[in-house]
Amino acid sequence: MIYSNTCAYAIRALCRLVVMRPAGYVLLDELCAKTDLPRHFMGKIFQDLVRSGLLTSAKGRGGGFALARKPEKITLYDIVAAVDGTEQFEHCAVGMARCHDRQPCPEHDRFVALRNHIRDYLASTTLAQSGDTLRKKLELIGEKLPVAKSKSKAIRTSS
Repeated sequence: MIYSNTCAYAIRALCRLVVMRPAGYVLLDELCAKTDLPRHFMGKIFQDLVRSGLLTSAKGRGGGFALARKPEKITLYDIVAAVDGTEQFEHCAVGMARCHDRQPCPEHDRFVALRNHIRDYLASTTLAQSGDTLRKKLELIGEKLPVAKSKSKAIRTSS
């Protein structure tokens, strides 16, 4: 796995949020309904994403969680960085303290290329693209698209 289960939950939930309401607030109960996303745990994850600047939250009628930027401006790398950090893209594959191009470990050359490929994939894949993929998958398997039924306060996402 290239990221933690916590990060996988965050990515899945944010993709679902994009499908439900990409430019508005969604209640966490609505977001987690009819999924295996654990509501209480998602609340903690979303608070971390608010602190990292990927989400915004609002209390009261029409509140919930919303993207802090347009989904085209949030990459999977941004989410991984916010949840797991980026250290896994810097450390040695076999855990050696000194591993670099001049003093490589036995797996260095193969792992550097793989690590860079993964990093490039995550950095070039936006939340908008992932939301579109989820939408297509749900349509393909005949599931209804998730819809936010609650009202949403107006928000402005940054560019």
